Amino acid sequence: MGFASAAEKRAFTRDMFARLAPRYELVNVVMSLGQVRAWRRATAAAACVADGGWVLDVAAGHGGLSRALARHWPAARVLALDFVPQMVQLGRMNDRLVRWVEGDALQLPFPDGWFGAVTSGFMLRNVVDVQAALAEQVRVVQPGGRVVCLEMTWPRHPLFRPLFRLYFGGLVPFLGWLLTGQADAYRYLPRSVAEFMSPPELVAAMERAGLSQVHYRTMMLGTVTLHVGIREG
Repeated sequence: MGFASAAEKRAFTRDMFARLAPRYELVNVVMSLGQVRAWRRATAAAACVADGGWVLDVAAGHGGLSRALARHWPAARVLALDFVPQMVQLGRMNDRLVRWVEGDALQLPFPDGWFGAVTSGFMLRNVVDVQAALAEQVRVVQPGGRVVCLEMTWPRHPLFRPLFRLYFGGLVPFLGWLLTGQADAYRYLPRSVAEFMSPPELVAAMERAGLSQVHYRTMMLGTVTLHVGIREG
């Protein structure tokens, strides 16, 4: 599914996630075979938020990662941001531990250096400008603070790639349609992963944005990656 312009992709993704909002979390759990909660816990642990500090979760969806942050760092203050009003509304209804705000990942409505850490889960391949999104996260994090990105990745292992293609390119779109009725969303999903940066390419993009000591680890047989970088002083 190609897009004629950045504006077209932005409009598509905003409408798509608005339509998926009521069952977004259910589909995440089903598609990940229940592993998404463990991935979020690992992301939260990597944020390293000081007591009393603020952490921002960008493109928070229903707030699954935001809640993992609040549980792992109970003395921190967690702010969840999403650009889909329906997601923000559902998050506010379901969560009292997290503060919510509607906003754009490419124009974060916060001053420079406000947060001790910034996280995102499965966001970067959906934005129209990955480099700009990373630059905004770096801008709002404090010197020495962490930017932590959880993303899906097309596996590199030659034996596992065909199996993943069958599951993610075939079964997942069918399950997504079955659970939500939104066939176009789950045709877009596998293509967005296949066309996204490789883990080393994302390392380079994070370094260009001003992060140092960038590293990553893979999970779920190389289909999920967790990148961490530190804002230079």
